[in-house]
Amino acid sequence: MPASASILLVDDDRHLVESMAQWLREMSHEVETAATLGEAKTELGRRSFDLVITDLRLETEDGFELIAYARQNFPDSSVLVVTGYATPDTAVQAVRAGAFDLLTKPLIDEELTLAIQRAVAQSEISRENELLRQQLDRRSGLENILSHDYRMLKIFDVVDSVADARASILITGENGTGKSMIARAIHARSARRSGPFVEVACGALPDTLLESELFGHVSGAFTGANHDRSGKFKLADGGTIFLDEIATATPAMQVKLLRVLQEFNFEPLGGTVTDSVDTRVILATNENLAKSVADGTFRQDLFYRVNVINIVLPSLRERIGDIPLLVDHFLREASETCDREIVGFDAAAMSILQGYSWPGNVRQLENVVERAVLLSRDEQLTVEDLPPEISGRGPSDLGGLETNVIPVQTRSEDVNGKTLREALQGPEREIILQALRLYNWNRASTADALDINRTTLYKKMKRLGLDDPRLQYA
Repeated sequence: MPASASILLVDDDRHLVESMAQWLREMSHEVETAATLGEAKTELGRRSFDLVITDLRLETEDGFELIAYARQNFPDSSVLVVTGYATPDTAVQAVRAGAFDLLTKPLIDEELTLAIQRAVAQSEISRENELLRQQLDRRSGLENILSHDYRMLKIFDVVDSVADARASILITGENGTGKSMIARAIHARSARRSGPFVEVACGALPDTLLESELFGHVSGAFTGANHDRSGKFKLADGGTIFLDEIATATPAMQVKLLRVLQEFNFEPLGGTVTDSVDTRVILATNENLAKSVADGTFRQDLFYRVNVINIVLPSLRERIGDIPLLVDHFLREASETCDREIVGFDAAAMSILQGYSWPGNVRQLENVVERAVLLSRDEQLTVEDLPPEISGRGPSDLGGLETNVIPVQTRSEDVNGKTLREALQGPEREIILQALRLYNWNRASTADALDINRTTLYKKMKRLGLDDPRLQYA
C-alpha cells in the first residue's frame, strides 16, 4: 500500500463523515467528502480516487446506484460499503454490484484500516494488470518477429494501421523473410483475432485441387468426392484467409479469385448454391507481380484488387544489424530443444554470419544456428561449426554447388530407347539430391541455389521420388 491513498467519503451524516475524514487525514490519506449521489458523481468526475467509501442509504437515494456507477465509469476505484443496516443478503448484493467489501457501523479503527489497505492494494493490482494487458496488446502478434531495423519498425507501424482495414493486403518479399508471420500479426492485432486464421499455400496444389481447397465441393463433383466439403474461404468466415504464393495461380483461378475478392461470393466446385463470407484476405508472393502483369501472366485487374496495401519485407542481408539478435534467439531455442549449454558464436563466426548474403533469409539462418548447436562439441561456436557454403570452406552459391557436385555421366544404355525427358531424369535427380543434401534439405535455399521456383522444385521432387522424408537420413 502507498504511504497515502486518495479516498472519497460519501455519507449523508455530516458529523460522521467529517469526523471520519479528519481521522483518515491524520493517517496521511487524501480525503474528499460528499453527502449525496450527485455530489459523489461530481467528485468522481473531477479527479481519480483509489477508494470510495459509501453508505447504502443517502437520504432518499440508493447507495447501490453509486456502486454500479463507479464500477462502470471508474473501474480503477475500489468501493468499500459502510452501513448500519447490513444483513447477509445486503453484503451479497453489495459485492455483486461491484463493492470490494462491506463493513457495519459502528466502525472499529483497525477493521477500517485493514479494509482500506486491502481495497487500495486490489486497485493497484487491477491497474498493473491493465497496464500489462495494454503492453501485451501493443505487442500481440509481433512477439515472434524480432528486429531493431528501422525498415521493420516501420512495417510494425503499418501492421497497426491496417489491422482493422477491410481492404486486401499484399505482402511481398523473398522466401524466408517472414511473410506468414506478418500475416498472422495483422490478424492477431485486428478485431477478427477471435476468428479463424486459415493459411493456403497456392503453389503446392494443382489448379483443380486448389479450387476445391479454396471454395469447397459438393458430393459427386469429381471422382472421390463422396461428400460435401467446405473450402478454406468458408472456414475463414469471420476471420482471415492467407493466400501464399499467389503468383502461381493459373489464369482460370485468377478469374475466380477476382470475383471472390470483389463480391465475397462463390459457388463450391460442382455446386449451384452461392455462398457469401465475411473474410479478410491477405496475400503473399516472392515474385514481382507488376512484372508478371507486364508479361501477361498475371491479370491486371486482379493485381489492382490485391495491391491495395502492399507491405514489402526487406531481405536479411538488408538488415544485418538484426543478425546478432536473431542468432541469440535461435540459439536459446535450439539449446533448450537439444538440451545443450551453448555460450554463442565467437566474433569471427558472427562476422561471417553478418557478411553472408542469406539467400534463404531468416529461415536459412535459423537452420544454420540449429545445425551448429546440434553438431558442435564445445560451448563456444566457431567458424568450424558453420556449413561450408557460409564459412567459405566450400561452395556458397550455385557456382560453388556445381564444383561440389559429383559429375553426372550418362551412359549409352541409359539413353537408348528413351525420350530426352526420360533420359534426363537420372542426372536431374542426382543434381537435385546433392543440392538438397548440401543445403540440409532446406527447400527454399535449394530452389534459390538451383535458380528455380520453389513450387517447381516441389513438383520435381515429387516426380523424381525425392519427397520421401527417409532420404534425409540416408
